[in-house]
Amino acid sequence: MRHGKKINHLGRKAAHRNSMLANMACSLIEHKRINTTVAKAKALKQFIEPLVTKSKTDDTHNRRIVFSYLRSKEAVTELFREVAQKVGDRPGGYTRIIKLGNRLGDNADMAMIELVDFNEIYNVAKKEAKKTTRRGKKKAETTETVEATTTETEVNE
Repeated sequence: MRHGKKINHLGRKAAHRNSMLANMACSLIEHKRINTTVAKAKALKQFIEPLVTKSKTDDTHNRRIVFSYLRSKEAVTELFREVAQKVGDRPGGYTRIIKLGNRLGDNADMAMIELVDFNEIYNVAKKEAKKTTRRGKKKAETTETVEATTTETEVNE
């Protein structure tokens, strides 16, 4: 029975699994998206989400905790500077998994895991939707009053 067994062991010993997840997390932080199998992507999501949450508060203690998981100074620096700035107001859900189909060689399910706030395609559509809100007639009336006042000042001069 598998009661209470939440960790997917991925067919590896604990040390190999931790090293693999740390390397994948460093690559994800560096490149903002990586392609891997679905099982590894789900395991990576559980691995990296708490680290991104810790990066929101930049202090020495959190940096040391994150460094103990990642073991890469460059990745920790980028996580606390760039990634934490973008996800500062997000309450969770920092990564997205998109399934890509099957791999040609061994027919494994492939997926792309990415940091949500670094995808320009999705974020541009949301920003444009916010900019094109309708306000009613008030905007039209204000432009007419501005034009009327400019024409009156030109006539007076």
